[in-house]
Amino acid sequence: MHADEFGFGTQIRKSPYFDATVRWGAQGFSVYNHMYIPRDFGDTEQNFWNLVNDAILCDVAVERQVEITGPDAARFVQMLTPRNLSKMAIGQCKYILITNADGGILNDPILLRLAENHFWISLADSDILLWAQGVAVNSGLDVQIGEPDVSPLQLQGPKSGEIMRALFGDSILALKYYWLREMTLDGIPLVVSRTGWSSELGYEIYLRDSSYGDMLWERIMATGMEFGLKPGHTSSIRRIEGGMLSYHADADIKTNHYELGLDRLVDLEMQADFIGKAALTRIKAAGVQRTQVGIIIASDPIKGPTRGFGRSTMRVRPSARLPLPSIPPGWSATSPSLWSPSRMPPSAPSLRLFCLPGRLRPRWLNGHFMIRKNRWPRPEPRRILHQPSSPPLKTREETLKLFLIRLNSAARQEHC
Repeated sequence: MHADEFGFGTQIRKSPYFDATVRWGAQGFSVYNHMYIPRDFGDTEQNFWNLVNDAILCDVAVERQVEITGPDAARFVQMLTPRNLSKMAIGQCKYILITNADGGILNDPILLRLAENHFWISLADSDILLWAQGVAVNSGLDVQIGEPDVSPLQLQGPKSGEIMRALFGDSILALKYYWLREMTLDGIPLVVSRTGWSSELGYEIYLRDSSYGDMLWERIMATGMEFGLKPGHTSSIRRIEGGMLSYHADADIKTNHYELGLDRLVDLEMQADFIGKAALTRIKAAGVQRTQVGIIIASDPIKGPTRGFGRSTMRVRPSARLPLPSIPPGWSATSPSLWSPSRMPPSAPSLRLFCLPGRLRPRWLNGHFMIRKNRWPRPEPRRILHQPSSPPLKTREETLKLFLIRLNSAARQEHC
């Protein structure tokens, strides 16, 4: 298919990788931050297996950057988020939540610190550029806020490290998790970070000049071919399996940190003020009225996103079908959902609900189910179930059932 055949209007932007993704098989697009993003390369489940077994290259130029510079840049960035940034070093990345005056979440971006007074906010899907510019008007702070010519790619999967070494040399392997490095590749200006939306080994490659978009995509794909690199799209299957949030799907302006179990991203005791501090203080004092849980549905796999299951007693977020090795046959899995314990139906035999105390996150890694507790992101999960080697499909399914039974038991003890 040729790029011209999609017939998109001019009011939605195309990324600098758009033509390349179409050449490499993109068949469908969605809109995210007023820009087209590839969502279909032919087989969603195969995209998942490409990600977890080898590597995929994803066009995520939709992750627009809000650039904040000026003498008061650090103070201004702290105003936007409840996370304490006082120890954030130059060259470091942080996962943050941006809040409004009511404590509601406006975005859950990655914050990058390129210099003492130079930050990028790498966005999820909402208009934080306009929010930040509005906040700055009456802040009394000396800052400049804009959208730079920056377009990220995500290179994710277990083979991504080998591909990066082939591109940049051995030194790239020393780049630590959630740190960044300014680099060039064949004269192309880049920022590279050890981040990504997959729970797999991965990197984000921020192109700093959109005119090189096609050249950068082709260069990475050519280098990665021998390692099994495939063009792909961000995998909802893998991020749900890894317990990673998706803004609008799992959180929105009416959601707060405490409902998501992300208390660690709020520091009410720090001296610095931030938008929503008073509201989050009241919310914490009053106690959480609802919390995020996972739902396992004993039914045929759900074929695509769904926004409801016919019950008014629960608020169920969009779901995704997971490949059978991740969820046993006859089971489906939804994204983590918000659930009010006081409104739980007295009998729901078709549903298995389990709480995620402390943000427990199941992950299948090298033949083991793992969890992450009270840390996100964390590179080394704690092992809770052990299999001596990578088991066949049946064993993995049985192990997952046992894992869910234990997790359900832990949830009951925690009273969700």
